[in-house]
Amino acid sequence: MTTTTLPDETMLLDDAARLRAAAAFVREHDSASLLPLLLPGIEGADLRALAGHCHFAHAGMLVFPPDEETLRARLADCGLTVHTPSHPSVVVRGRLARRHRRDPDELDVRILRPQVHGADGKRRAVEVFALSVPPHSGLERVAAHERAHGHEAHLAFEIDHPDPLVLRGLCAILARHGARPDGGGYNPHEDGTVLYFTTPAASACAYRRLELYAHGDHRDALAAHLDEPNDLNRPNHPDHPNDPEGPTRPAAGTTTPTPARPPAETLLHLLTGAWTTQALASFARLRLPDAMDTRTARGTEDLARLTGTHPRGLATLLRYLAMLGAVTREDVPVIREDLTLTREDLPVAREDLPEEGFRLTELGTLLRTDAPASMRPLALMYGGPFYRSFGELDHSVRTGRAAFDHLFGENHFDHFARDPELADLFDRSMAASSRMFRPVPGHPALTAAAQAPAPATVVDVAGGNGELLRQILTAHPNLRGVLLERPHAVATARRLLDAAGCGARCDYRAGDFADVPAGGDIYVLARVLHDWDDDRCREILGHCARAMPDHADLLIVERLLPTDGSPSLATAWDLHMLCNVGGRERDADHYARLLADVGLHLHDHSPLPLDAHVLHARKTPAPVTRRP
Repeated sequence: MTTTTLPDETMLLDDAARLRAAAAFVREHDSASLLPLLLPGIEGADLRALAGHCHFAHAGMLVFPPDEETLRARLADCGLTVHTPSHPSVVVRGRLARRHRRDPDELDVRILRPQVHGADGKRRAVEVFALSVPPHSGLERVAAHERAHGHEAHLAFEIDHPDPLVLRGLCAILARHGARPDGGGYNPHEDGTVLYFTTPAASACAYRRLELYAHGDHRDALAAHLDEPNDLNRPNHPDHPNDPEGPTRPAAGTTTPTPARPPAETLLHLLTGAWTTQALASFARLRLPDAMDTRTARGTEDLARLTGTHPRGLATLLRYLAMLGAVTREDVPVIREDLTLTREDLPVAREDLPEEGFRLTELGTLLRTDAPASMRPLALMYGGPFYRSFGELDHSVRTGRAAFDHLFGENHFDHFARDPELADLFDRSMAASSRMFRPVPGHPALTAAAQAPAPATVVDVAGGNGELLRQILTAHPNLRGVLLERPHAVATARRLLDAAGCGARCDYRAGDFADVPAGGDIYVLARVLHDWDDDRCREILGHCARAMPDHADLLIVERLLPTDGSPSLATAWDLHMLCNVGGRERDADHYARLLADVGLHLHDHSPLPLDAHVLHARKTPAPVTRRP
């Protein structure tokens, strides 16, 4: 029997070649030809049951474009539909995070399904998982490994009329013919459940993974599928805990799908969300993570002495934090001197019953004071002033005005400015989520400016502590920077940029939005516009537009509200902005209208970590007047 092959090793290094090969494969095959290749020996009733309840839907693959524009161009080059919608991938993002020990928030994975017509005339697709790998993002090694190994390459069969009985029966048939469970998940963005299998070693198809796809939420069937013995037990499996490319524990931010809870239990869990916020904030305030590490567990008595806390109260908090994944509970042996004397009249050490102990997890480490990109300031802010103002959310919903102003008698900018400690905490909390900035230096506008013959200037408007400008100037030594901020923030930014070796290439301006310096080549507004209502946004954008030369670019970093109602951090932050700041999150069309009002046009936007986007705007060209 001939073997249906994947692209050869050279083609694996070329996303366009792999896309063409996948499209050709989909055109040439149907369910009847594929199932016997994937499951040698299947025939009779089992073959009829599989073919009767599901159909070959797509071939899946993972590609690594630097941005969405490049991805669309590659699709066009391969004769695939360019204007196909995309959705976030929850399942593949989690698998990549586990394999490469990455924070899922660093991985922007989208799903696109350009249509392909098979030889039988039926519509199928190439399922494209696109992991954005901008230049200087640090994801190049991930891309190289995945291209070489093709972990996510698979063939998918969509179930025509999914119900629990059909799902169970199809899984049983696959198991009888040597297919093994290989993970899966529920994607809320498209309301679909995915069950992955590895095919038998004797399979005559080089696609080694098979997917069953069912529309709807089938998490009971998914939980049973994930509980089955599977290929994760193989040490060389890419997601095996002992594999060099796999993690020692689930990556932060990923979840294992579980059966749906009864509504009352679900609501009870939601109602206790405030306890979670305060438990994490107390953990950070008491500096408990600083007294713990990820390798060795400490007993609660020992930890209580180190941190000046009550042993029983500390144990109660740590048990709760263990449920959240911030710590792990482990017994700690206790060695005490035995009061019984030996013949030599010397005390003997004996091991007593183990004491309850805890060690820090990767997630909990983010709350250490000395952790890179520590999130401790965020915990203190969300468990402090912003927590108190959320208690007044009713006021915001009734009036549309910020509950923070109602509670504290002034807006949060003025309130923090009068308290140096609070101002410092706010600036550090903003810096704690700066991981969303990591791909920004690779934006084409910045790359082009860095390659210009004359040194170009980046103007960071309301640039906070200078973290984004630091990343840009570090990535592009030919660029110069100007940071505009409040006086106390300018001092902080100067220290950070000097420490990074960028200070000599940066100027600082203390001022307000009306003081945007003219003559820059790239202007940046990062997490600024969502603080304000539309009228104030137009003022801020107008100041930028007047300062911008005709050739200049404007980069705006914000979260974008989804237009399809899918879950997003932007939706949560929209509520936060209403309650605490008086601003709002917006979708891309809303920003396009604001830009148009001041003579700018939205050129494009591309995704960033933490559900953020970078919006690229330019001056609207003046209309060309023609003489009669």
